Amino acid sequence: MSASKRRRVLDIIATDSTFERADFRGREVWLGKCLHCNAHLMVDLTGEPISRATIEHIIPRVHGGTDSLENLGLACARCNQGKGTRHDPRYHKDARAQQLVARLQERRRERWRDPDAPEPD
Repeated sequence: MSASKRRRVLDIIATDSTFERADFRGREVWLGKCLHCNAHLMVDLTGEPISRATIEHIIPRVHGGTDSLENLGLACARCNQGKGTRHDPRYHKDARAQQLVARLQERRRERWRDPDAPEPD
């Protein structure tokens, strides 16, 4: 993964309250949850995914979604690929795809953490 993508992953983690520092086999990591299914995701402190964490564009880029932190979350590869395959191509024409995006936007807002807030102990 490129340095810019690792930085973006760390920026997402900084704004997602499900992610906390944790010890994993004697190594400090970020441990959080998939935006879709709440499966555990693990990311190295450098931003390199240890589990199959991927960057999720809640509103797909092909439909005007941006790289703003409010539109990004971390998702397991299975969920992200499933959304990309089944829902993203039909986003503007499919009510179910729009409902999924609305649920993900709400979940992202619920998880939002001020990136400038001090890290929890």
